[in-house]
Amino acid sequence: MNLNDNPSLDDLKQLFARLKDKNHNHILWVCESGAVHVDRLPGGETPEQFEQRHPSLRIRFKTYNKGGGYVGKSAAADEHFIRSVHAALQEHWRLAGRQQQPAYVDRYY
Repeated sequence: MNLNDNPSLDDLKQLFARLKDKNHNHILWVCESGAVHVDRLPGGETPEQFEQRHPSLRIRFKTYNKGGGYVGKSAAADEHFIRSVHAALQEHWRLAGRQQQPAYVDRYY
């Protein structure tokens, strides 16, 4: 999924649906090319360390803790959640080119 290609809600649902919620924490992030990723946060690594390991990171959302229902099929089926994440991705991507530092998104409605 790439934000430069005007992704749909279904694109985002597919990205979330392929993940498992019960085993790992995950981070939603966007690189400088506009590609959207949801990656497992390695055990013992902080979100800040993850950010440092990914120099192309432009936007990072709060960490989705395992078991919280923020990734997986149930998250993908939550229309309000998906719409909120989609809107936040679009808005922060629009602003990302003007920012020196990566954006951190911890709230979206």
